[in-house]
Amino acid sequence: MSKIKIKLATFLLLFGFSFGMATNVTTSLMPQATTTAQAATLSASQKKKIAKINASLSKKQKAAKKWIAYRESRYSYTARNGQCYGRYQLLKAYLHGDYSPANQEKVANSYVAGRYGTWTKAKKFWQSHHWY
Repeated sequence: MSKIKIKLATFLLLFGFSFGMATNVTTSLMPQATTTAQAATLSASQKKKIAKINASLSKKQKAAKKWIAYRESRYSYTARNGQCYGRYQLLKAYLHGDYSPANQEKVANSYVAGRYGTWTKAKKFWQSHHWY
């Protein structure tokens, strides 16, 4: 009887482990799907506002900004982490209650310009500290 219990426990443990691993794989893929769907839901006027806000950035600066956005929120404008919110994980106080994508872009540009000078410098800081 005890051998049957051990075999059953082993089977359940392996089954549970396998199911748990499959669940982790599924959930790790979901944020990318969600952010892709979110990007598709931005209206044309929102996209136009964001393009205007970022128009003065060089290609290199835009690439660094995009790199940070991916690491901070997987490009999500609704990501949350304590007092931080949005695509660039800015303090909610910086956004002054306006959580719109356009405001997040504008505030992020202002924050980076004031603290680091450029997005490439912010990226360099992020790479060594894992925050910016």
